[in-house]
Amino acid sequence: MVDAAAPVRAPNPPPAFSTPRQRWLRWLLIVIGAWLAMLLVVVALIAFMDWNRLKPWINETVSNATGRDFAINGDLRVNWTWPQPLDTGWQHWIPGVVIEANDLSLSQPSGWSIEEAPGKGSAEHPALPAVPKELNTGRLPRHAAGKSQAAAAGSGNQEKEAEDSDDAIADAPSQPPPRTAGTMVTAARATASLRLWPLLARHVQLDSLQLQGPDIVLARSQSGDNNWSFKTPDNAGPRWSFDIGQLRISDGVLGWSDGIRNMAVRARVDSLRRPASNDQPHGSRYGIRFGLSGYIHQGKTQAQIQAQGLAGPALDLRQDKLHFPLRISAKAGQLQAFAEGFLDNPKTLDGLDFQVHLRGKSMADLFGLTGLLLPATPPFETSGHLIGSLQPGKATWDYEKFKGKVGESDLSGDLHYSSGQLRPKLSGQMRSQQLRLVDLGPVIGAAPSGSEAAPKPVNGKVLPQIQFETANWDKMDLDLRYDSGHIIRPQALPLQNLSLHALMDNGRLTLSPLKFGFAQGALNFEAAIDSHAKPVAAQIKGQVQALKLSALFPKVEQMQKSLGRLDGAVSLKGQGQSLAQWLGTGNGSVRLFVRDGTFSSRLLDMAGLNVGSIIVSKLFGIDKEVQLRCAVADFNVEKGLARPRMAKLATTEAIVQATGQINLTQEQLDLRIVPESLKWKFFSLRTPLYVRGSFAKPDVGLEPGPLFARAGAAVAAAALAPVALALVPLTVPAADDDVNCQQLLAQIHAK
Repeated sequence: MVDAAAPVRAPNPPPAFSTPRQRWLRWLLIVIGAWLAMLLVVVALIAFMDWNRLKPWINETVSNATGRDFAINGDLRVNWTWPQPLDTGWQHWIPGVVIEANDLSLSQPSGWSIEEAPGKGSAEHPALPAVPKELNTGRLPRHAAGKSQAAAAGSGNQEKEAEDSDDAIADAPSQPPPRTAGTMVTAARATASLRLWPLLARHVQLDSLQLQGPDIVLARSQSGDNNWSFKTPDNAGPRWSFDIGQLRISDGVLGWSDGIRNMAVRARVDSLRRPASNDQPHGSRYGIRFGLSGYIHQGKTQAQIQAQGLAGPALDLRQDKLHFPLRISAKAGQLQAFAEGFLDNPKTLDGLDFQVHLRGKSMADLFGLTGLLLPATPPFETSGHLIGSLQPGKATWDYEKFKGKVGESDLSGDLHYSSGQLRPKLSGQMRSQQLRLVDLGPVIGAAPSGSEAAPKPVNGKVLPQIQFETANWDKMDLDLRYDSGHIIRPQALPLQNLSLHALMDNGRLTLSPLKFGFAQGALNFEAAIDSHAKPVAAQIKGQVQALKLSALFPKVEQMQKSLGRLDGAVSLKGQGQSLAQWLGTGNGSVRLFVRDGTFSSRLLDMAGLNVGSIIVSKLFGIDKEVQLRCAVADFNVEKGLARPRMAKLATTEAIVQATGQINLTQEQLDLRIVPESLKWKFFSLRTPLYVRGSFAKPDVGLEPGPLFARAGAAVAAAALAPVALALVPLTVPAADDDVNCQQLLAQIHAK
C-alpha cells in the first residue's frame, strides 16, 4: 500500500524593511545628528576660529547701523560661557558666549567736534576740562557731621586703616586710548556676555557689558540735539534691537558737554582696591571711586565744579529697583553739597533716598545748577532727607524735615518740587524759631550786614537800591509759606514776628498775606510784582493797626511815657527793579493817624528824633510836655512826589499844619510847618519852620520857603523814617471814629 504524499508548505514572505514609526525615528536621529554636528561645528568655530577676520565685516555693519564710524582696532576674541551667571532656573544652563574686543572707537555725529582743554571749544559745544586724575588720590572728603560722629565713637587705628583702604583705588590694568575731538567713545577693552538664541530674531541681548579704560563723551548742543541718539540710515536694512543687562565701568573717563547749560564736566572712574563684599564691615556697598571737575557759566561768571565720591560696583539695567549706593561730596562756585544714600533706578534717576547737606553763599546761586528759583540770602546751610525722582522732565522730589540756618537765623520745614508741563513748581512750608532781622536784608534788596546799626547812605541815599533779579521769574512757579517766631532786631525797630504766603505764577509774585507784628501792633499788607511788565510793576496795599509809638524807643517806654498810637493805610503802585525805584515812581495814597499821646522836646531827643526835637522845641518850648489829641497825615503820591492833602496836628493848645512835598525819587524834603494858634501865649515861636535837605541829612530852619513840618508824635513818626509816610497808611476804621480826630477828618473830607 502506498502512503499519500504530505502537502508541501509555501515559504514565509520576507518581512518588510521598515514601518512608518521606524522611518520617523530614523529621520529624527538624522536631524538630531545634524544639529549635533552643527553644534560641534559652531563650538569648534567659536573655540578655534580667528575672529579677527570678521572685524572688517563687524566694523562696516555697526557703522551702517549707527550712522557713525565704528572700529575694533585691537584683537577680537570669542569664548564659550556656561552656565549663565545672571540667570536662574533652566535658563541658567543655556550656553552663551563672551566677546572680548580691544581698542574700540565710535565717532561723534557728522559735524560734531568736542574739544578738550586747552582747546577753547564753542558756545554750541563747550570744551571738556582735562581728566581730573588727582581727585582719585588721597582720602575722600567727609561730611563734618560724619567726622564728629567718628570722633565720638572713638574709632581705633584698625578701623582708620580699613577706612583708608576703602578709599584707595586699585592699579588700573589699562588706560583709555587717545580720543580726538570727533570721537564719542574709545575703550581699551569691552567684554560682553552674549546670548545666541535671540540673534535669530535680530535682537542683541548682552547679559553683561564691562568697559575697561573707556573714554565716553556725552554731549548736547544749543539746539537740543544730542550725540547718544542714533539715526539709522534708510538703507541699513531690517533694524536690530539692543539690550544690556548689567553694566560695569572701570578705570575710565566720562565727559559731559552741554551747550544749553553752557557747561562741561569730566569724571575719572577707578575701581576700589577693596572690592564690594557683604562679608566686609567697611565699604561693602561701593565698588568704584570717581572724581569730577568742570565748569558752568552763570551769567557773566564761570563757576568751577568739583566732586568726589563712591558708587556701587555695577549697574543692573534690567531691574527697576536696584538700590544702587552712592556717596558724593561736591562744590560748584560758592555751593557745597554732601549726599549719601541709594538710587533705586539709576538709568532713570528714580527712587532717590538720600541724606543731603547743603551750604552756600546765597540761595539765589542754586538756580544756575538746579533750576530752583529762590531769593538772594545771606550764607545758608541745611540738612534733610531727599526722596523722589530726578528723571528729566518728570522730576518730583521732597526735601523732608530739613533743618539749618540762613545767616544767623534758624530755618526748618518741608519742600516739594514737581516739574510741570509749562513750568516746575516748588511748594512747602518753612519756619524759624528765631529770625535775625538783618538776615532779611538781601531778600528786600538791602545789602547784607553783620551789624545791627542803621544802614549807611549810598551815594547820599538811604532807600535800598540793590536791584531785584526778575529775569528768571517765569522759569518756576512757587507756593511757599513762612512763619517766624521771635525776631532778633535792633532796639529801635520793634518787630515781633513775621508771616507770609508767597505765590509765583508765570513771573507774577504775590505776597498775601504779608504780616508783621510791630510795636505791639500789626502791619497787614498785600504785595504784587509783575516781572513781565516793562519796567517791572509793583503794588502794595494794607493796614497799620494800633502801633504803640513809644515801643519804637526803649528809653521812652522805660519812662512809661507815650508818644501815641499809630493807625493807617497805604495803597501804592510803582515801577522799577529796586525798592528805591518803586517808591520813586509811586502813585497812590498814604494816610496816618496818631492819637492819645504825650510828647516834648526832651522826650523826642531821648528817642533819637533830632529833627522832631528841634521842631517841637521851637514850637512849644524845650521842657514843655504837650498833650496830643490827634495828628493826621493824608498824602497823595504821584510819580514819586508825596504831597499832603492834609497834614495837621491838634493839641489842647494849638493846631500845627504841614505843607510842601517829599520827593521820593531824589530823596529830598521840601516842607513847611505853620502853627495855627489856639493860645499863642503857649508858643515860643510864631514864624513858620522849614525842613529841607535829603533823607540822610535833613535840615530844620526858620527861613521861610517851600518846606516840610513835623511836630509832636506825627513829627516823630516822620522823623523816625521819612519814607514811612509813603510806606504805611485810606480807610482806617479805628481812627475814623475817634472823637478827637473828627474835626481834622472833616477838613480832609471837605477837600
